[in-house]
Amino acid sequence: MTVSAPAQANVAAIEARTVGFANLVTSEWTKLRTLRSTYITALIAALGTVAIAVLVCARYVQEYATMAPGDRQGDLTNFSLTGVYLAQVALGALGVLAVSGEYGTGMIRATFIAVPQRRVVLAAKGIVLVAATVVLGELTSFAAFGIGQAILSGKHIGMSLGDPGVLRAVAGAGLYLSATALLGFGLGALIRHTAGALSAFFGLLYASTALIDVLPTSWRNDMINYTPVNAGSQIMSVTHTPGALGAWSGFGVFLCYAGAAVTAAVIVVDRRDA
Repeated sequence: MTVSAPAQANVAAIEARTVGFANLVTSEWTKLRTLRSTYITALIAALGTVAIAVLVCARYVQEYATMAPGDRQGDLTNFSLTGVYLAQVALGALGVLAVSGEYGTGMIRATFIAVPQRRVVLAAKGIVLVAATVVLGELTSFAAFGIGQAILSGKHIGMSLGDPGVLRAVAGAGLYLSATALLGFGLGALIRHTAGALSAFFGLLYASTALIDVLPTSWRNDMINYTPVNAGSQIMSVTHTPGALGAWSGFGVFLCYAGAAVTAAVIVVDRRDA
């Protein structure tokens, strides 16, 4: 029996209402939380950040008595957040795997059959990833800060969240980690292969700085501030480095990198085979 065009349109409308964006987000959350890689990377990020905070702060306390007065000055808040630079690797990899893994197994075809609006699928995946990593990043950064400053308080040199710039730095560390995951997600959706996306992610984060280092000094001093890590990490600093970008302007530059990757992925997702 031949189905008329109006009937087909009604079926499509019913299917669209049945799926719904809320249901799609729920589906993507189920995918993310049932992946083994999610728990592994989250555990590495959380434990690594806290462990490094303990080591850095404990060493500072141990050596404090023998330090010259000038060496005792520093961004004590950042001591507790040093482990964020390890966590960014784990959460960036999580962002890549959140989308490239589905391409690798071929399950993305089933997803696109169920929801033909591919850009809507990417939006749901991105929203779930950002929400999950914001929660994880904030919990991790506040835990690392609390434990690290508790250790420093043994020498009565700890900072509190009420001190100028401290709350912004600690909360900013969580936002930085989430933005790093979003950057990995954008590259994963754009490249669609885990190894290639991870290579692009690490290259952008680290190789870009190495490449700029070989430029003439006058160029290097200006451009180095706009590399992803140097720009984004300003939000975690209480004390501003002369010549560097501001906390929020630097974070804005970092978001531009992530936004560019996601935008490119959104543009090409409808133009390629799954």
